[in-house]
Amino acid sequence: MNDKSYSIIGSYRTKKTVEKAASYIFATCAFVAVLAVFSITLYMIVSGTPAIFKVGLTEILFGTVWKPTATQPSFGILYVILTSIVGTFFAILIGVPIGVMTAIFLAETAPKRLANIVKPAVELLAGIPSVVYGLLGILILTPAIYNIELMIFKNDTSHQFTGGSNLISAVLVLAVMILPTVINISESALKAVPGHYKQASLALGATHIQTIFKVIIPAAKSGIVTAIVLGVGRAIGEAMAINLVAGNGANLPLPFSSVRFLTTAVVSEMSYASGTHKQVLFTIGLVLFVFIMLINLILNKIMKGGNKNAES
Repeated sequence: MNDKSYSIIGSYRTKKTVEKAASYIFATCAFVAVLAVFSITLYMIVSGTPAIFKVGLTEILFGTVWKPTATQPSFGILYVILTSIVGTFFAILIGVPIGVMTAIFLAETAPKRLANIVKPAVELLAGIPSVVYGLLGILILTPAIYNIELMIFKNDTSHQFTGGSNLISAVLVLAVMILPTVINISESALKAVPGHYKQASLALGATHIQTIFKVIIPAAKSGIVTAIVLGVGRAIGEAMAINLVAGNGANLPLPFSSVRFLTTAVVSEMSYASGTHKQVLFTIGLVLFVFIMLINLILNKIMKGGNKNAES
């Protein structure tokens, strides 16, 4: 064999070694990811279940009174769970349409100069710390909500004024906070749609707007649903900003009521909790974990069902 043959064989062996090493690295990374999810799940179960056996699952989930430091403590979190559900739902109801429409504007209709201004602004929103959103809510949003509250309930002596820190303020802050996630991912999904889809639709006589809503958005549906899932995760998992504007009272989630979310229930009391109180806070974390998993499974199921219908 000549030198050229040895060189080819050596190069082949080197490539094979690199590919084998790369496959091991990829497999290791995948294993670490799965191990992380399994470890978090196991930790939440181990930490969250003792209070269930001590207090009772029914009393925790369906109790309406939260007085963990009373002489006869109560650990009911039904209102907290309802607040998380209602608050997240309305935040998504407000934020998702605005986010998707903004993504459509940036991907399809915006002039290039304007898009170059709006896009960095959206990316800047994603980089703002959550506590800043909460501070802006205290300075700007809660005084405005309080003025509205005064106008509506000025003659109602039974109403407890919250100073603007209530469910409405929390929903509006959450809606703004999920915008960057929804916009960025939806825009990427819209831009990933093959160009010939749009060209074919326009060639058949459809208008630009018809093409967007009848062709491009359905083709990008999986990416938009992913954006919604991540937006839901951001909304449910937010604590600091909501802690500043929600009022932090375990009440029924009415618009002008001081409310407490699952995340803020843990954040606001974990520093001084002990004994059964601390164990129940871990149970709240477990409820939040299960809540997020169920939402992700439901949305993924809806997305898969939609894809099957589209294929058929």
